[in-house]
Amino acid sequence: MTGENDDRMRMKLCAITLDCADPLALAAFYQAATRLDPHPKSDADFAGLTTGDGLFIGFQRVADYRAPEWPGQSAPQQFHCDFTVEDLDEAEARLLELGAGKPDHQPDEARYRVLTDPAGHPFCLVRER
Repeated sequence: MTGENDDRMRMKLCAITLDCADPLALAAFYQAATRLDPHPKSDADFAGLTTGDGLFIGFQRVADYRAPEWPGQSAPQQFHCDFTVEDLDEAEARLLELGAGKPDHQPDEARYRVLTDPAGHPFCLVRER
């Protein structure tokens, strides 16, 4: 589809929301990791972080939350976030200190690292190009 309707149909990502058992704790982990600003209306059921360009990262409480598994799929990950970093080793060490986990299975540690947040969501650190 092309033409004058293209601009009206353009989608821009405005939010990413992760399910978890403890929204404030998970928001605190990502806030420490990314230095994003906490959303002022965060509470025990729904917490968030905001970026300077308007992207919102939310964390919502889910009853009986079950963490995804990686690389296994008995509790599928469904999606994951990637974060660029200058130094993979330095970023990995800092995130492990903040409470991230590091699965044994690492497909290509020279190019990227797979970590898990405190709620079990996998995410990747990718070397900045």
